Amino acid sequence: MSDNKSLKAELRTEDFGSAGARRLLRAKRIPAVIYGKNAPVHIILDSREFTNKMRHFSETALLKITVGKKQYECLMKDYQENLMIGEIKHVDFFEVTRGQALRTLVSILLKGNPVGTKEGGVLDQVMHEVEIECLPKDLPAALEADVSALKINQSLHLKDVVIPAGVKVLDDLSKTVASVKGVKAETAAVVEEVVEAAAPAEPTMDAKAKK
Repeated sequence: MSDNKSLKAELRTEDFGSAGARRLLRAKRIPAVIYGKNAPVHIILDSREFTNKMRHFSETALLKITVGKKQYECLMKDYQENLMIGEIKHVDFFEVTRGQALRTLVSILLKGNPVGTKEGGVLDQVMHEVEIECLPKDLPAALEADVSALKINQSLHLKDVVIPAGVKVLDDLSKTVASVKGVKAETAAVVEEVVEAAAPAEPTMDAKAKK
């Protein structure tokens, strides 16, 4: 596993609560927790290490967290950030088990330049992520959807996306992933939305009675 996907942590056994969290943050450390099949494990991360490496993380990136002599293989599920000062305040990890299937969302990345866009059409990505089930070792970083062959008014559906071996898609395969629309159709749809938004509301029975 890449060093960018590895973190060192300390076990957090005391000084819980908001006051304790503030003390950790002032010391350039981040409170975090590892959830899994057992009781949650509360840990402390080094702020500098986590901040430098987090750009390599995603919901599908397997991370190795070393806590003393024990190692956890995890997915980063969520984090809290103070956007005003760019400070990570807390991180949630989910422990995965080798040999045990997991369910998660992965991104869909469009690949290729559609034929229809060369003819004046507009590519529209309708679906951006999909729920899958697989073993940790088979977890893809993302699913690639090749839209190169799409012509104007054609769509690519989930069933058309090449799924890696060992991965099961849990979403409806008939869902549209992307489509190429003609510029006129796209403009008409926008105009219709504007007209509907600007249309006066139908008077209520009370309003009609007052008249």
